[in-house]
Amino acid sequence: MMSKKGGNRGQEFEVLVDSSIIRIPPHHYIHVLDQNTNIARVEIGPLTYIRQDNERVLFSPVRMAMVPPRHYCVVSNPVARDDNGQVLFDQSGQAKLRHADLEIRLAQDPFPLYPGEEIQQDVTPLQIVYPDTALRLQALLDFEEEEGGEKRVAGDEWLFEGPGTYIPRKEVAVLETIKATVIRENQAIRLRARKEGVDRGGVQRVTGEEWQVRKVGAYLPGAHEEVLDIVNAFILTDKKALHVRALRPFKDMGGRERRTGEEWLVTMADREAHIPSVAEEVVGVVNVTTLSSRQYCVILDPVGPEGKPQLGQKRVVKGERSFFLQPGEHLEQGIQDVYVLSEEEGLVLRAVEAFNDTEQREEEEDEEELGEERAKRSRRSGILRRPGDRWMLRGPIEYVPPATVEVLLKRQAIPLDENEGIYVRDIKTGKVRAVIGHTYMLTQDEELWSKDLPQNVENLLASPRDPLADRSDRSKAVEARDRDKTKVVSYRVPHNAAVQVYDYREKKARVVFGPEMVMLGPDEQFTILSLSGDKPKRANVIKAVCLLLGPDFFTDVITIETADHARLQLQLSYNWYFDIKTPVDPDKEAALFSVPDFVGDACKAIASRVRGAVASVQFDDFHKNSNRIICSSVFGFDEKLAVRSNLRFNQNNLVISSVDIQSVEPVDQRTRDALQKSVQLAIEITTNSQEAAARHEAERLEQEARGKLERQRITDQAEAERARKELLELEALSASVESTGAAKAEAQSRAEAARIQGEAAVDEAKLKAEAQRIEAEAELQRLSKAREQELSYKKEMDRLEVEKQEKLAQIESQRFKQLVESLGSDTLKEIARAGPELQVKLLQSLGLKSTLITDGSSPINLFTTANGLLGALPGQGQ
Repeated sequence: MMSKKGGNRGQEFEVLVDSSIIRIPPHHYIHVLDQNTNIARVEIGPLTYIRQDNERVLFSPVRMAMVPPRHYCVVSNPVARDDNGQVLFDQSGQAKLRHADLEIRLAQDPFPLYPGEEIQQDVTPLQIVYPDTALRLQALLDFEEEEGGEKRVAGDEWLFEGPGTYIPRKEVAVLETIKATVIRENQAIRLRARKEGVDRGGVQRVTGEEWQVRKVGAYLPGAHEEVLDIVNAFILTDKKALHVRALRPFKDMGGRERRTGEEWLVTMADREAHIPSVAEEVVGVVNVTTLSSRQYCVILDPVGPEGKPQLGQKRVVKGERSFFLQPGEHLEQGIQDVYVLSEEEGLVLRAVEAFNDTEQREEEEDEEELGEERAKRSRRSGILRRPGDRWMLRGPIEYVPPATVEVLLKRQAIPLDENEGIYVRDIKTGKVRAVIGHTYMLTQDEELWSKDLPQNVENLLASPRDPLADRSDRSKAVEARDRDKTKVVSYRVPHNAAVQVYDYREKKARVVFGPEMVMLGPDEQFTILSLSGDKPKRANVIKAVCLLLGPDFFTDVITIETADHARLQLQLSYNWYFDIKTPVDPDKEAALFSVPDFVGDACKAIASRVRGAVASVQFDDFHKNSNRIICSSVFGFDEKLAVRSNLRFNQNNLVISSVDIQSVEPVDQRTRDALQKSVQLAIEITTNSQEAAARHEAERLEQEARGKLERQRITDQAEAERARKELLELEALSASVESTGAAKAEAQSRAEAARIQGEAAVDEAKLKAEAQRIEAEAELQRLSKAREQELSYKKEMDRLEVEKQEKLAQIESQRFKQLVESLGSDTLKEIARAGPELQVKLLQSLGLKSTLITDGSSPINLFTTANGLLGALPGQGQ
């Protein structure tokens, strides 16, 4: 459809252009080309144009360009005009054009475009510049301002500030629209000059120079100024300060000269809000350092009174105080607590520099006798301290170390019980001692000393085994526990045991009997016992600190050989104890530990005696008399050739009280087989005899059981016959009882039924009579109630009738009275006399003297005859 419309319009345009008569409406124009001279001209409507043959219309009528108020358009290649605004033409009649030139046309009457003119920019509204905004303009050509006559050179820049409407010029280009920057309280804007010039404050600026504007309000930067950023002020409080560094020499807001790189603090004392200038940079925000009354700090490289840092020096600041760290200052160990020492605490101090120590202390004393309050006494002492001096300050005191003093250690009194202690070494002399049984605080020249023990002793002390209860149990793994080596080594000696402690400095040994607590001195060590163990005995199996005094036993396995060369293996258990009596002689104490392995030595000695005794006897004799032979060989014989009761080792007073033969086993295989065969044969003989006896006993028991069974069977049969007889008797008796009972029960049931029927009839008659009585009473009661109701009804009706009659009589009497009153007495008299008189006249007219007429059905009332004769009054009978 659109293509068809476009084709139609083209055809219409060709028809219109080729036509000879062209009607031009108002405010329209056409261009006509004279083909002879090849000059185009403008024809403006309203006009009816008649085209000549040598002319050609270039286009159909076009509406003139209209620029409304506050609008403009840009025309390129405009026509030249004279001073009166008329278009200039050349000699041939062609309009003169200013080629490659522009013309800005504002609001005016509609105008046509001459041949060669073009609208480069359509009609556009004029740009409105609002308040606090401006247009940055640049001159494209040299020209002179119409207002003011200012000359502009190409490249110049200036501002067109609002409010206003900007009228464009062909010599000027709009670079950008600049908006004013709003500066609030505690704000500033940072500006930089694009080129040399004077700012709005009248200050000469050079290219690249930066400055700030802090005046509150809207600031419109100049044409050669650019806004870098908005600088917010740092709000300073009592807890915050600003660390500032100078970027170049300048004079700060306080009027003080600052050099490049100089650093300083801006606090609330200087100003509440600080806006860094362009010559400053903010290093950071410094928080306030607050010290309580129980705190202090050490400032390194403090700033002196002149504001210069004192490098390498220290300054102690004690609370209660709040301050800011100056640039270059820093705390040595942060905020530290004041040393508050109790009576059980102390400080080890060392002098870093030489100084005179003047420490004022207040001591409080109680005067209990006088009952007065506490009195304070001050004592001032001056001591010259040299670098490296060590001393100790004891509590109770509150102490802040000065800058010339270094706190090495804080001592704490070590509470010790009676059985507790510590090893202390004097660092000057190197002497080590043990402090036991009281609370002790190390001095400045003392330190805790670690006592090292052999590893086997450490393992025995750290072992959780009980030396008495777990003496034969060696399967548990030893759990090593860390021991505080500075504490005095202690060991609980169990009951009936002894421990030997050797002092290597004094070259003496002491024996402690349990139960007792052994505490080692700095130069003392335990004597470790290495005893034989296992079966047969092996050396160095048992390691122990304490020696058990017994009584106890140990078991050994030995091999012997008889005179007939039968080798046997014996397992013997010996009961032993140490013969120690209190009080113990020092020589006997030392004798206890004189034999390092008393178990192995005793077992070897006893085994040798047993082997010697058994080697002289035959196997059969030894097998029969083994206990006697072994005991006699171990204990020996006394003067009376009796076996002694024990065996004593005089070296360590060990006593063997008894020997127990636990097992005897042949070592030779043939002997073991023969012994086993004889044992098996003896067991077989014994088994056969036991089987025969058991078999005989079983047969005897079987015969007895059979006899008992037969007797029981006969007895059971007799009992069964007796029971059958009783059963038959009971059956007969039950049959007779059953028949008798049935007849009796039937007769009793019939009699009972008859009795029940009679009683039921009697009860029924009684109930019927009672029902009839109740019905009669109910009927009588009903009738009496009915009669009473009827009587009441009659009485009420009669009463109502009487009342009615009384009411009617009253009404009638009242009516009659009113009637009589209304008629009057004279009228009544006349009425009364009128009847008899009429009758008299009637009778007189009939000639009758008296007449009586009746029908014979009703009797004649003679009593009223006279009345009738006399003439009764009407209504009297009623």
